Amino acid sequence: MTDTTTATADPTDDAPLDAAPAHVVAEPVRTTFADLGLSESVLRAVHDMGYRHPTPIQEQAIPFVLMGRDVMGTAQTGTGKTAGFTLPLLDILSGSRARARMPRSLILEPTRELALQVAENFVQYGKYLKLTHALIIGGESMSDQKDVLMRGVDVLIATPGRLLDMFERGSILLSDAKILVIDEADRMLDMGFIPDVERIVALLPRQRQTLFFSATMGPEIRRLGDAFLRNPKEIAVSRPASVATTIVEGLALVAEHDKREALRRLIRTQKVQNALIFCNRKSEVDILCRSLTRHKFDVGALHGDMAQTVRFATLEKFKANDLRLLVCSDVAARGLDIGGLSHVFNFDVPHHAEDYVHRIGRTGRAGLEGHAFTIAAPEDRFAVEAIEKLVGHAIPPMIVEGLDPVDWAEEDGRKRRRGRTASKPGTRTKEPSRRTAEPKRPAEPKRPAEPRRAAAPRRSVGPKRDVAAGEAAEAVWTADPENFGELPSDFEPVFAPEQTTPAPPDVVDTARPARRPRRGAKPAAEGQPSPRQPHEDRHGAPHDVTRGEPRDTARGATPRDAARHAPPREAVRAATPSRDTGRAATPSRDTGRGAPPRRERDRDRGHGDDHGPSVRGFGDDVPAFMLVRVRAPRPIPASEEQESEA
Repeated sequence: MTDTTTATADPTDDAPLDAAPAHVVAEPVRTTFADLGLSESVLRAVHDMGYRHPTPIQEQAIPFVLMGRDVMGTAQTGTGKTAGFTLPLLDILSGSRARARMPRSLILEPTRELALQVAENFVQYGKYLKLTHALIIGGESMSDQKDVLMRGVDVLIATPGRLLDMFERGSILLSDAKILVIDEADRMLDMGFIPDVERIVALLPRQRQTLFFSATMGPEIRRLGDAFLRNPKEIAVSRPASVATTIVEGLALVAEHDKREALRRLIRTQKVQNALIFCNRKSEVDILCRSLTRHKFDVGALHGDMAQTVRFATLEKFKANDLRLLVCSDVAARGLDIGGLSHVFNFDVPHHAEDYVHRIGRTGRAGLEGHAFTIAAPEDRFAVEAIEKLVGHAIPPMIVEGLDPVDWAEEDGRKRRRGRTASKPGTRTKEPSRRTAEPKRPAEPKRPAEPRRAAAPRRSVGPKRDVAAGEAAEAVWTADPENFGELPSDFEPVFAPEQTTPAPPDVVDTARPARRPRRGAKPAAEGQPSPRQPHEDRHGAPHDVTRGEPRDTARGATPRDAARHAPPREAVRAATPSRDTGRAATPSRDTGRGAPPRRERDRDRGHGDDHGPSVRGFGDDVPAFMLVRVRAPRPIPASEEQESEA
């Protein structure tokens, strides 16, 4: 069950002592900060800042925060929500001391600029208290942030992404954080930080105090509040108008290509001291900043893609009045308090009506008069109507001198987030790109794939023959035929296959016998050559029908026949004299033991195997020319024997 309080919001943010809004009727008795129960140190700092009376959100939230209750606050920008949780937080933490890496409280902010502003408020309001704080945001040195955490901090102000990085590295522990503040919850939802916030809440202790603040309270935001809070005190500040009456509004309708010229004319004609210029896209921020720089304006840029150091430096220059104009995206629309801001220009109409209220809320603060001018294109009709419906009144039109007037378009420009192209009313057309505008060349027909050639069958060559050894043996026999005997009548010499061109087809081998016909083959008719027998070709030379190769009668065989009728490798090795013949005749160390020589054992290892019929021309006996003649030992003279014995 929750308590709900509704009050009328004060359009000023912590109104100073001498400033009093014209539309607020002075009451005889008004609540002061001293009536809220704050300590003397905090009240002293608030008085030094020039504040005496709290705003409605501060008046209702501070007592319940000091009581330790969970608070769900809903208030628009410019109502002083930051001081509503900073002041009681300082008062609660002033009684104890923090430990290393264990902050006592945690404040989550969606952007770095908001985190920096909360840190500045903490320094201003806590200058009389001995409390420490740490700013954990992206873009800064992580080692420096670790050093600050090691010394112990009372208030930790962080963005969700960097906080999770520090926790995963073991640089921070959240088990001692007793107070959690979630600021700008609706902005976190828009930026996609809610899953990170849920992870962070799961790391905190269950017994804690949670303060939940948001500018809007939609169904999703309420669901998150119900999940994070326990019996919260709901504080809803209803404003008589979403826009403060101290802000002078204006709407300039110009053509799309005249928007920059309209902005320059408004800056020159209006009494602009300093101004924020809002754009919808980050790329448009850089383009507009360069355009104003070329026209001699003192301008700077601020958006989320810039380095953190550059963003801080640019913002400090603008606050110090070193820069007159600041072109920025919506990153600067939430929570930034720039004192004395005179003008706000909406170069692009915001897509969401709530962003319009946050943008123009940067001016007209603390009872000062501000000006907010919006430059609209004809396609922004529906976006402007949504804004007027939200604020409850029409934005007064204004005319920019020197520019042609235009009328509203019928189409909704909010549907096109990138670029604008001219089209017919009520339709959306896409401008063709250069690639699609040019006609495409017809594709060349693909050539049919060539069929793969069948691989030629490999010709079986048969076992390798030791031809050189056979020629050497024949040479020995030719040189000394008397000692080796006569050759057998059926001996057929072996020759190496020639590497040159084959012999002419008129040479025929007549000594080759006819082959036996296959089983089942029909006998050849008379007068026709057998398919396996040589016949004479048209030139009268014998020719092999099956092989198609000529016979070599001078050599006695073709290269195929030489490989087919060659003796086995074992027979050639046994009959060929090699370099080991001398070793075979020399007695080894095994011969004295009665064992045969090693080479004979290796040669006789497979003697009992059946290797088929004997090779033609050898039979079972070794030819005489393959035998190795063993010379008899030379007799040693008696005189040499006596000398050796001596």
